[in-house]
Amino acid sequence: MSLLAEMNQKALKLGLPISVHLDITYRCNERCVHCYLDHDDHGEMTTEEITDVLAQLADAGVFFLSLSGGEVLMRRDFFEIVERARQLLFNVKVKTNGVMIHEKEAARLRQIGVEQVQISVYSHRPEVHDAITKLPGSLKRTIRAIRFLKSHGLKVTIANVLMASNFADQPGVITLARELGVVYTLDPTITPKMDGDTSILALRIQGSELKQVFHNPELVGNAEEFCAPPPAPGEDIMEGFPCSAGHTACYISPYGDVFPCVQFPLPSGNVRRQKFLDIWRHSPQLNEVRSIRARDLPTCSTCAHVGTCTRCPGLAYMEGNMRGPSTADCEKSFQRTGIPSANMLTRTRAVSGGPLIQIQSLANSLQNHPFSGEDRLLTA
Repeated sequence: MSLLAEMNQKALKLGLPISVHLDITYRCNERCVHCYLDHDDHGEMTTEEITDVLAQLADAGVFFLSLSGGEVLMRRDFFEIVERARQLLFNVKVKTNGVMIHEKEAARLRQIGVEQVQISVYSHRPEVHDAITKLPGSLKRTIRAIRFLKSHGLKVTIANVLMASNFADQPGVITLARELGVVYTLDPTITPKMDGDTSILALRIQGSELKQVFHNPELVGNAEEFCAPPPAPGEDIMEGFPCSAGHTACYISPYGDVFPCVQFPLPSGNVRRQKFLDIWRHSPQLNEVRSIRARDLPTCSTCAHVGTCTRCPGLAYMEGNMRGPSTADCEKSFQRTGIPSANMLTRTRAVSGGPLIQIQSLANSLQNHPFSGEDRLLTA
């Protein structure tokens, strides 16, 4: 067992939130076509409020801290926040588009002791990347930032969200990552906007293209992070947890709202009104999430993929039931293996009115669901 897996197991047994994703702003200098966020400031936490939350997270046992947005450098107090996080001995990961990072900023991140910087790159071609970000010259500035960060010895990861418009450029971004000496990761998931607008789901890549991703030897193990906590040796699959959300990890918005995960918009408390540890231990919503085992999933517990699926309960929640299947993940499992999920079989039979005739890309889009701005907080 790896050291990280061992840490996760111990945190799970002790009920500790070992990892927290904190968005410090939703403001951004880009307007990416696939972004779910409302970029207006509706009352972000102040510097004092954030530093107080950081102290509470440290007391609660948090070790891994991801600082993201929006664009983190839109906050003038960004480095003050990072410095405080490092003083509290968090392992800090920063997510940014890199546009505002020059040599001075790169040097300071290294001096403070940031563990890793994740930067979004959508194409190796400026005309494609810049069309997605809607910021002319953004690719050039982002690549320059990566070079500055690397020159100061920082670990850098390129994150590539796959869409129909940039799918063909995936090999080019991989080559770019190699040339820059950085890690490449991808994510084929597009989610609705905060206000419930599902029009951006039309940007998603199709099933045949997903199949190419999951069967590319260069990308095996890299298409997405599997969020479920590692099972204990000999553990019954049906007794396993569907996800780390609410068990060893959670998400906090710029307004202090706490959720099980950045992709699980179930309001569970607010650190402006309650102490973080009280929310973590006593939130009815988090406790409900923690009560769910694989055996409690009516459809997924009968599925051949139950032990290997990357099912996201947050996406399932957005489809109407956190105990239900996530059609997007059903599609991924199907494209990986060629074996239809229990959910796909059920839905296809319901449509055909009889025996299974064909399996289509049933997860081309998430079902519409009425979200309010308070309830719908996801990550790009």
